[in-house]
Amino acid sequence: MRVVVAPDSYKGSVSALGVANAIEKGILAVFPDAEVIKVPIADGGEGTVQALTTATGGQVLHEDVVGPLGEKVKAHWGILGDGKTAVIEMASASGLPLVPKDKRDPRITTTFGTGQLIKAALDKGLRKIVIGIGGSATNDAGAGMEKGRGAKFYDGAGKELADGGSALAKLARIDMSGLDARLKETAIVAACDVDNPLCGPRGASAVYGPQKGATPEMVAELDAALGVCAMVAKGATGKDVAEKSGAGAAGGLGAGLMFFTNATLRPGVEVVLEATKFDGLVEKASLVITGEGRTDFQTAFGKAPVGVAKAAKKFGVPVVCLAGGLGDGHGDVYTHGIDCVMSVVPGPMALEECMEKGAELVEAATVRLCKLVKVGMAINSR
Repeated sequence: MRVVVAPDSYKGSVSALGVANAIEKGILAVFPDAEVIKVPIADGGEGTVQALTTATGGQVLHEDVVGPLGEKVKAHWGILGDGKTAVIEMASASGLPLVPKDKRDPRITTTFGTGQLIKAALDKGLRKIVIGIGGSATNDAGAGMEKGRGAKFYDGAGKELADGGSALAKLARIDMSGLDARLKETAIVAACDVDNPLCGPRGASAVYGPQKGATPEMVAELDAALGVCAMVAKGATGKDVAEKSGAGAAGGLGAGLMFFTNATLRPGVEVVLEATKFDGLVEKASLVITGEGRTDFQTAFGKAPVGVAKAAKKFGVPVVCLAGGLGDGHGDVYTHGIDCVMSVVPGPMALEECMEKGAELVEAATVRLCKLVKVGMAINSR
């Protein structure tokens, strides 16, 4: 029996590699002779750097940058095994976990540190960059990122704008003369896990603002500010990207990358699966086990487990998703190639305890899953 184990991280609890290791232990406890192939994955958010550097034999580097609230943070990024491609995780510099819950306010958070990571990659002579843009704490359409690369944003009085999404409501002019010229010769791929436009009811502010600390009033304010930014940026760049799929990713960072660079947006899980040569690994598998911290209606929009299932179904391989928790609409994944979805939590348990015991719960759930597989094999043999 060959089992391909390809989970995303359980964010804030267990890394993708940690989840894969726990699943492997559970499989071998029931099927000691099984061949287990571990492929930790990501969809553009947390774990993207680890997944891509691990898959390609690359290296992870660290950089001191400006965090989402203007504080100093140590972010990580990577160089792939080809020695020519950088991989950046915007969440490492501008991500939600970097902001304490009582200080989350997307009106003031900035992507400046993400721009600094891009500069670090350029300084290393790298001219191909993969940027994972999931997990942001921001809603500034990448304005902070552009400031980190030399652009300037002014209000109608000629004063430079403050950081954050709210300030964009006053945006009147963008000066791109100071942008790093090396960007023109750099190919950028934005690994994105959502398809939202920049503004409106499905836009960055309305859909993702609340999880970053935005009240309904803030959402309206931020959405209007992004509309102003889109209008001014269109005039400055000649590009109209606000309605494009993924423009609303990472608080509008998707739009910012399309406005100010030659970036193309691709589903993050596809980028990772290509790097791992996943098709070749899954082609002769008996079973694929994937997973994530929470499976709900958003999973079907292109999150990692659905990307894994799509690849596995090309070869008719059954797919099980082990989730830390199940939310509204989790059944939607059944129409996207996942054959079974299970929560790893066996009964009522406090969230803090679940997160603390994440690896232990995953291993135990895998044992239960494999015992069911064994029952199915016995039924099939009768």
